[in-house]
Amino acid sequence: MKKTMIALVCMLMAAGTAMAQKNFTIGPKVGVDYTHWWGKNINDESALSYQAGVFMEYRLNNKFAIAPEVVFAAHNRPKMEWQDWWMNEYPARDIITTYHTNYINIPVMFKYYVTSKLSIDLGPQFGFKVYDKYTDKWEEDGKKMKATHNMYHRNFDFGLGLGATYNFNEKVFVQLRYTLGLIPLYKDGNARNGNAQLSIGYRF
Repeated sequence: MKKTMIALVCMLMAAGTAMAQKNFTIGPKVGVDYTHWWGKNINDESALSYQAGVFMEYRLNNKFAIAPEVVFAAHNRPKMEWQDWWMNEYPARDIITTYHTNYINIPVMFKYYVTSKLSIDLGPQFGFKVYDKYTDKWEEDGKKMKATHNMYHRNFDFGLGLGATYNFNEKVFVQLRYTLGLIPLYKDGNARNGNAQLSIGYRF
């Protein structure tokens, strides 16, 4: 987390020294994520979540640009309903489980402008886990019960993003991107992150 904050401060300091340049822009972006897990023998449902952060873009020339970002992303999963039982000694309990995993993601996108309004974006993404919990809820003897547990994801994630940016004008743009996670979420497992992102941003 500290490394993420240092990276963000460095980005803002760099922005302060370069704002006068016409080929440099900075601003906020927000959007939705369609997240899922992928990997061998992984059959996981997808769910909508959200993201918000800041971006910078430095135009090298008319065709190429570099655009690092710092984004808070909620890579959540859908609720799961299941029954818990133990050796038939107790009545089965109907349990609803919700999953929450949050990251600070730092994608560094290399952009190729096909036209003045449309760019193809490709680059690595470095993810730092800031929160991961799952919560079980059930009823027992007429009382509502709840238990929260750690999911024990790795603290670091790495992936590759591919997408496109369309600029409506000099200020407003929309992005579509898919990021494929390349590192297993657990030390002993195959599940990896994957998410499709639709976001809108504003250039100052």
